[in-house]
Amino acid sequence: MKYCLTIILLLTACTWMGCRKEAPIDEDGLLITTRAECYVSNFELLGADFQTVRTKNAVIDTIACTVDVTVFYGTDLKHLYPQFTLVTDAKLDPKITGFTDFSDLANPRTYSVISGNRQVRKTYKVNVTVQPR
Repeated sequence: MKYCLTIILLLTACTWMGCRKEAPIDEDGLLITTRAECYVSNFELLGADFQTVRTKNAVIDTIACTVDVTVFYGTDLKHLYPQFTLVTDAKLDPKITGFTDFSDLANPRTYSVISGNRQVRKTYKVNVTVQPR
């Protein structure tokens, strides 16, 4: 009787665990959700001392997929740290892993925002302008 009860409990536990659906995870270990929203809501640009180098808030156009930011005259454009704030559950590609070179003003850097359901991808251009003297 004791063994029969143990076997029944084990079978019940295995059945319950087998029926439980695991949440889908992407290649970065992030949860894939049902959210299709895909946009940048805020942008910051930091210098080597991790202080802002923006002269004013960045202008984000979610239709044209652009981020326009003006930095102070004399800013070292080869050593900037971009920070994106994205809509909930979205992710950025490429990932920000450190300081980035924004010195080629004729060829703006691009970053893709990928929706939480991983179905929508929008590529944003980050246009940097240096404040005149």
